[in-house]
Amino acid sequence: MATAKRERQKAARRQKIEAQQRAAKRRKTIQRTSIVVVVAIAIIVSAALLFRGNSTPTTTSTVAAAPTTTTTAPTTTTTTSAAPVHFAPVASPSPAGTFGKAPTVVVPAGPPPTTPEMSDLITGTGPAAKDGQSLTVQYVLATYSTRKVIQSSWTAKPFTFTLGAGQVITGWDKGLVGMRVGGRRELILPPALGYGSVARGGGVAANDTLVFVIDLLKIS
Repeated sequence: MATAKRERQKAARRQKIEAQQRAAKRRKTIQRTSIVVVVAIAIIVSAALLFRGNSTPTTTSTVAAAPTTTTTAPTTTTTTSAAPVHFAPVASPSPAGTFGKAPTVVVPAGPPPTTPEMSDLITGTGPAAKDGQSLTVQYVLATYSTRKVIQSSWTAKPFTFTLGAGQVITGWDKGLVGMRVGGRRELILPPALGYGSVARGGGVAANDTLVFVIDLLKIS
């Protein structure tokens, strides 16, 4: 009987110990589970916060550049037309002579005129000469400073130039417009229409007044 009782007591103690061990194991399991859950929750929360932080849209303020407007001022073209030259008739013209033969040039007596003078000694025929045309002429030049002829193409060969192209003195570009082939024209040109204040030499002084008698041979 005593032995059986002791065995029962031992068995009861083992059951009690096993029950305590199981309870302790359950507590440990619960504790570990709680820790895992807490850690998991912490990780999830941290991840959520991190994701939220990374996923927050960045607001970029874009300031549009003001459109650049290039304003080009209109080009102003100023066309300065040469002032027209008004010729007075030659007060004391040279003899008309004969077209095709060297003329006689007479420099008028007295002081040189202050305005240009022009007279047709012989009137030509056909179309009138105009700017841009090529003219072939014979000429004789006298000056007021010498009162004599200082140059003549008749001793060399005819002279060809383009009218109005600035290839000759202004007095020729202005004074031969309207001339016709076969014509002979006398021009008296103040310095402004001749060589100005430049002394050309060979009988042309500074501020000289020029006297030309010109025959028009050809227009082309």
